[in-house]
Amino acid sequence: MSEDKGLLIVLSGPSGAGKDTVLKQLINKNENLKLSISATTRQPRSGEVHGKDYYFISENEFMDMVSKDNMLEYAKYCNNYYGTPVMQVNEMLASGKDVILEIEVEGGAQIRNKCPESVSIFVLPPSLEVLSSRLHGRGLDSSEVIEQRLVVAKNEIKSADKYDYVVINDSLDKCVEDILCIISAEKMKVKRMKKIIDEVLSNE
Repeated sequence: MSEDKGLLIVLSGPSGAGKDTVLKQLINKNENLKLSISATTRQPRSGEVHGKDYYFISENEFMDMVSKDNMLEYAKYCNNYYGTPVMQVNEMLASGKDVILEIEVEGGAQIRNKCPESVSIFVLPPSLEVLSSRLHGRGLDSSEVIEQRLVVAKNEIKSADKYDYVVINDSLDKCVEDILCIISAEKMKVKRMKKIIDEVLSNE
């Protein structure tokens, strides 16, 4: 026996905290966990596929979805809009799948307000020094850009106490296991088990 509806999970954290790697491991280890695909107005990069990496749509299409309340959350970043389509998430949840959204703190706040039943998890680096080292180690950005990212990261970390859980990504395996434990525990909360309790009582 299990609850019919899936769990909505918000995963946030600063750039360099390792969210993408953590997410891949979570998906690999939990076959019931599905990643929500975001919609964006930016142009696809080389190798990106519509409907797999993002839903690439025009700004007019995006704002039309916003006006019709068809975005669960959205934000503007670097002159492009990013958002989570409601229909896709609702369909997966209704089918019993747990849905995880990897989104920034602004979008995380919107989800928590709209969907109080959601579970929010903030991935925290062990220290700002480690975060800086990871960002430099990528070799993707200049020192100036990295410093800007660290400023943004500090502001994002200030929002960590608004989340349900904070998980430190010092060891990848430990971080992934901690999040899987959170998901498992959340699914066993009484408010999500009422239907099962009723089923047990009805089978005398």
